[in-house]
Amino acid sequence: MENFETLRPVGRLEQYSTSRHQAGFYLNVAISATYFLPDSFVLPVKDYVYQASEAAIAKHPSLSAIVADDHTQDPYFVRLPRIDLDQVVSFQDRKPGLLGTEADGEPTPDLDLQTLLATQHNTPFRAPNAFWRLCILLDIEDERQFTAAFVYHHAIGDGTSGKAFHQTFLRALGTIDSPDQTKSIIKPPRLPLLPNIEHMHPMSLSLPYLAKKIFQAKIYSRRPTGLWTGSKVLIPSQTRLRLVPFSKLLVAAIRDRCRQEGTTITALLQTIVARSIFAHIPPEFTRLACAGALSSRRWLSDVITDESMGVWVQDYEETYSRAIVAPSDGSFPWAEAKRSRKTIQSVLKMKGKNASTSLLQFVDDFQEELCLSKVGKDRDKSFEVSNVGVLDPQRDPNLPSIKGVVFSQCASVMGNAIEVSVVTGGDGCLVLAISWQQGVVKADLVNEIIESTKQDLYSIEAV
Repeated sequence: MENFETLRPVGRLEQYSTSRHQAGFYLNVAISATYFLPDSFVLPVKDYVYQASEAAIAKHPSLSAIVADDHTQDPYFVRLPRIDLDQVVSFQDRKPGLLGTEADGEPTPDLDLQTLLATQHNTPFRAPNAFWRLCILLDIEDERQFTAAFVYHHAIGDGTSGKAFHQTFLRALGTIDSPDQTKSIIKPPRLPLLPNIEHMHPMSLSLPYLAKKIFQAKIYSRRPTGLWTGSKVLIPSQTRLRLVPFSKLLVAAIRDRCRQEGTTITALLQTIVARSIFAHIPPEFTRLACAGALSSRRWLSDVITDESMGVWVQDYEETYSRAIVAPSDGSFPWAEAKRSRKTIQSVLKMKGKNASTSLLQFVDDFQEELCLSKVGKDRDKSFEVSNVGVLDPQRDPNLPSIKGVVFSQCASVMGNAIEVSVVTGGDGCLVLAISWQQGVVKADLVNEIIESTKQDLYSIEAV
């Protein structure tokens, strides 16, 4: 790669992902969407997919960026001289439909996509190949319908970046007018990579916050009594995945109820997942630690928008007590869902100050300190809820449109025992992608948690 154009050094938050990937601790993230083409689109799907992919590469410089020297403490981005779509894009047939429908109108999981994503989330990227893949599931009964799973390295994009890719892809599909010019070898544009978050934001730390973190890291950090976090950190990693869809009618009812109760769907899901975990783990576990993800784009400059591809994100923490979240009388703890919303609001008001990602400046060896040193030790967090919101569809019937959408992640070896990734598609359906590392939690436990989560959501709708 010494002949590749050097772009810029990898930022600290980006290096968090390059080091995890290099150590095999976290491989990728994905956003998948089902596209519907109008009857006027008469060429093979491959022609449209390739031309839309070319348009995405032209707009987003991160799609032609890979990481050099990711095994060192000084990795940097280089630009691929060309991208071969025959290597990046794959096609396979699937059963009809992204989400089936049961007799009662509830969507059923897309098992073809679930299988594909489980495979992709266990497949790393290898330089000098591109750090993304586009996996196309073709509907054998409807040539104008296909599902596109965009799988990418977390160092070139956060969750919102996956939405940005699909928005670019969708617009490009609607403007294709020269189908006879389909190319497989794409020469990337000479665009600079967008700046990393450290360049865009001061990421300041207050002295009390910093002192507390230093004390916990260097002197003493007591593990909370009764905290459940699955097994100790173990390697190697094998991601398991389940997709759990919910109907447009249910989602609308839940959203309305959240407004009435002064909370949000994200805060509600955190509370429900905590309740569901408590319902199926031994009673001596009385505490859960939840991690959430927030986009930092809202307080960056106008250069970074929701249609930019890059890594501008931070996390936040929330804790749940069995006695409060799962009271003995069985009542639903709306006060907890409201409290969780207030936690998120308080983090947003800080506008990136005292974010844990700012502590990465004190890491000397990312692979050793953040990954390898954790093996065999207790993890810090129980579960994560990461909600990237809504991927809006194209509503013009004469243009291509998006309906079902899925946001998913690989398991995080030293991270949360259970990851819940959330997105709402243009069809109004919300999908939970539940991922976990094999051996960290049992599949039976995850299945029980999913059933309890569904019961809580359905019961809220029924009120």
